[in-house]
Amino acid sequence: MGENIWGRPKSPVNRRQYGPGQHGQRRKGKMSDFGTQLRAKQKLKGYYGDISEKQFRKTYEEAARRRGDTSENLVGLLESRLDAIVYRAKFVPTIWAARQFVNHGHVNVNGVRTNIGSYRCKAGDVIEVRQKSKQLTVLIEATQLAERDVPDYIEADHSKMVATFQRVPGLGDVPYPVVMEPNLVVEFYSR
Repeated sequence: MGENIWGRPKSPVNRRQYGPGQHGQRRKGKMSDFGTQLRAKQKLKGYYGDISEKQFRKTYEEAARRRGDTSENLVGLLESRLDAIVYRAKFVPTIWAARQFVNHGHVNVNGVRTNIGSYRCKAGDVIEVRQKSKQLTVLIEATQLAERDVPDYIEADHSKMVATFQRVPGLGDVPYPVVMEPNLVVEFYSR
């Protein structure tokens, strides 16, 4: 992507702005409209970790089907995924760790064990780390990281390891480290 899309301090993009290798510093050509839209889609899809193209496309189709602004709906649907909420609540350091954390069965949603990363949470759902998993070092280290803050649409209590999904966020509520353009994603898929 050429950008530090997760805002991590150890990203190689923080050291140099050009690509790796012998030809990394060469001039790049002007990007086409299709290229700009594709890059915006890949950036948004890549930000949420291991989402397959098929999953992302279905999420877009669901966002287009709903009433209202499609780009706002798309961001709302992506942010209401269980793995995204676990990541936003600062239970784990990265989005991939969030997906693995959920897949390994460390999370309960409303008291029921859930191991599907793409599970769509509703407003008011309570996401809780299971009792057996509360002493994991990954969990303890991640809650103490000062790297990012818990957004206002998630209420997290790190002493009890419980998070509540307050509401479905809009594009302005989501703390992306770089500029995301879901309107270009909508243009890409509506071709």
